[in-house]
Amino acid sequence: MIKISIVNYTNTLPFKWALKNSTLISEIDLQEDIPSICAQKLKFNQVDLALVPVALLPELDNYFIETNYCIGAVGKVDSVKLYSNVPLTEIKTITLDYQSKSSIALTKVLSKFFWKLDVAFINAKPNFEQNISGTNAAVVIGDRTFKLNGTFEYEYDLAEEWQLFTGLPFVFAAWVSTHKLNADFIVEFNSVLKYGTDNCLQAIDENEKSLTTTKQKTIEYLTQRINYNLDSEKLKALQLFLGYIQSANL
Repeated sequence: MIKISIVNYTNTLPFKWALKNSTLISEIDLQEDIPSICAQKLKFNQVDLALVPVALLPELDNYFIETNYCIGAVGKVDSVKLYSNVPLTEIKTITLDYQSKSSIALTKVLSKFFWKLDVAFINAKPNFEQNISGTNAAVVIGDRTFKLNGTFEYEYDLAEEWQLFTGLPFVFAAWVSTHKLNADFIVEFNSVLKYGTDNCLQAIDENEKSLTTTKQKTIEYLTQRINYNLDSEKLKALQLFLGYIQSANL
């Protein structure tokens, strides 16, 4: 069995649906985790393939980006945001979501190189999103943002801010292994991922009862916000992001 760790957010629904309905499901051990756990499992060789936050890559001795698919965005993503009750220039501290290393790194890169902020960063604890007040802002990711959007004075979409900064899309997570996997398996795996993204509406229909927001919002999110193709522009953005991580010693 090939052990696979996949993010258990709404944004992976097309991937999960396609995998669970494919012939590959009998050959894999599909584990659903938050992004930081996906990263931990891959880093410590507990799985063979994982959808990991790309900020993990500098920590790996060897890695292979195995597929043509990712969790990315061109402009707004709507599920990775900095929430605040004061404008950027008045923020003193930023609480960082513990669920994804990429979002933490992106926040620090934008703060240093784009927003030019002199702020203190705080590592989040569970339920931190309930305590955003005063000059403390917070980065929240994933499905929890669906209920938070529109409830604060200021919202900064990190993918949109990155595009304003660089003119490029952003890659939050990619399918990565630490040892090269069988080529035939990857071809079939890629085919399954393609089927999922090509049939996103069917995936939503068949999982309507378990959606974490309305069906209409889910359709908008998965078809207009998340961009799954790991194309040349996203690869360019990924290398630029990794360069900023290195220069900032993150």
